[in-house]
Amino acid sequence: MTIKKRHLFTVVHAIDHLDEGVKKTRDELLMAHSDYVVSIMDEIIVAGPMFADDNKTIVGSILIYKTDDKSEAENLLKGDPYYSADIWDKISINTFRGAVGDVVGGKAF
Repeated sequence: MTIKKRHLFTVVHAIDHLDEGVKKTRDELLMAHSDYVVSIMDEIIVAGPMFADDNKTIVGSILIYKTDDKSEAENLLKGDPYYSADIWDKISINTFRGAVGDVVGGKAF
């Protein structure tokens, strides 16, 4: 697999609402969410759920988009069924400069 080397990305850190209904909604929308993420996979470095200390309970999501344009990342996020269902209580969207790793070609400084 060839990864285009770049240095700027947009990171989405989304924390779930705490109420029990969120888990049920997550489960109900899992297939639609998965289908959507797969449909935009070329725009994503990595995405997935975050877990509590038990490594079982989902507490949120992280998505790292292949863009340094926050509005583009926001639009991608807004297309996600989890976003529309208000799964996430707090969402932070920040640009990120990759300094070390495969995606940036080793060391980028």
